[in-house]
Amino acid sequence: MKNLLGIKELSKNDIELILNTASSFKDVLKRDIKKVPALRGKTAVNLFFEPSTRTRTSFEIAEKRLSLDVLNLPVTTSSVVKGESLIDTALNVQALGADFVVIRHSSSGVPHMLAQHLKASVINAGDGTDEHPTQALLDAFTIREKIGRLNDLKIAIVGDILHSRVAKSNIYLLTKFGTEIRLIGPPTLVPPELESLGAKVFHNTESGLRDVDVVMMLRIQMERQGKGFFPSTLEYFRYWGLTTERLSLVNKDAIVMHPGPMNRGVEIASEIADGPRSVILEQVTNGIAVRMAVMYLLAGVRE
Repeated sequence: MKNLLGIKELSKNDIELILNTASSFKDVLKRDIKKVPALRGKTAVNLFFEPSTRTRTSFEIAEKRLSLDVLNLPVTTSSVVKGESLIDTALNVQALGADFVVIRHSSSGVPHMLAQHLKASVINAGDGTDEHPTQALLDAFTIREKIGRLNDLKIAIVGDILHSRVAKSNIYLLTKFGTEIRLIGPPTLVPPELESLGAKVFHNTESGLRDVDVVMMLRIQMERQGKGFFPSTLEYFRYWGLTTERLSLVNKDAIVMHPGPMNRGVEIASEIADGPRSVILEQVTNGIAVRMAVMYLLAGVRE
């Protein structure tokens, strides 16, 4: 495929190809000169309609490492503000020579819509509450790097599952490898229908964390919620936050992950976020290699 719109559409072999290619690019990132001419002469345009630090910066660095020409379109000053449709904006960007359009949008399905109109490769950097495919890929890359495999694992995803595109993409990806997925959180934030995707739902944190190999914490997405999902952040941390006591229930070699941004003291204690089991900053580094791999492979398909 010339686009990366979601994990759901990828096969297990597609995922393994991306992860193996990312391993090669991570070696490149360890060199003194961290740049390769693989995509020299091509152009990437980043369209972020939602705030982002890690994802936007990671894509930009990955693009520059591949020698792409990069344009970060300032959405707040673009013609969209004047009433131009998103499709017309994207078509104009393509007419200016864009080979890749990386888009994040608050509405689910926007990348899929653009892909129907553009010849350029569209990469989904997060659409509404639907998917965030490159985050799931970098999470899988990190798990495989730290533990050595993706199959035969127990992985707990804890927090605001209802609004999390990261959770959905990880469920789609990890279940392809036969991984046991446990979704943990308050009943208001863990949709029971996700069990149909092969995940197990737990509302008791201690029961869900017992003997897992990976703990993936999620941010409470206040901006996507109204009131009433839980009484207070203090109450939330009391029942579903990751504490030292709760971490003692996982396997001795288990790792702790978080896609960011973190709310310390709400979903995770600082001593765990900064502790020896945390691979949170390694996830950020791995994101560059994974996004390099995605664009490199998409360019190959287009050619």
